Amino acid sequence: MAKNKTTETTESVTDFINAVENEVKRKDAFELLKIIQETTGFEPKMWGPSIIGFGSYHYKYDSGHEGDAPLAGFSPRKTAMTVYFYLPEEKRDELLPKLGKHTSSKACIYIKKLSDIDLEILKQIILLSIQHTQKLYPSK
Repeated sequence: MAKNKTTETTESVTDFINAVENEVKRKDAFELLKIIQETTGFEPKMWGPSIIGFGSYHYKYDSGHEGDAPLAGFSPRKTAMTVYFYLPEEKRDELLPKLGKHTSSKACIYIKKLSDIDLEILKQIILLSIQHTQKLYPSK
C-alpha cells in the first residue's frame, strides 16, 4: 500500500507563509491562520510541504487504506487560497452560496482574496466540517 504523502511535519508555519511571494496572499494567509486557529482552538502545523493543518483525525477506508489528516486546513496556492472542508451535501448547498466570491470542488474552497468572502460563513463551514469529520471518524 502506498505511503501517505501528506503527513504532519515539524516545519515552521510562519516560515512557510513568509515565503509566499504575493503580498496580498501572504497577508490573507496570516489572517486565515488566525481565524482558523481561533475558530478551532487547534495549533497550526505543516502537513506535507504546503498545507497548514489544524487538529487531526485518523481515517480508515473500506479499501483498507488508512492514515491521519488535519481536521481543518488551508494552503496559500499561487492561483487561490485553498481551504479544505468536508460537509454533507445539504450543508454545502446551504452555506456555499452565502460565502461570497469563490469556486469550489468536492472538498476544497478556492478564494482569491479574503475580502471577497463572508468570514462568518467560512467559520461556520470550518466548524461544521470538523464536526462532520469527527462523527465519521470518531477518536478511539
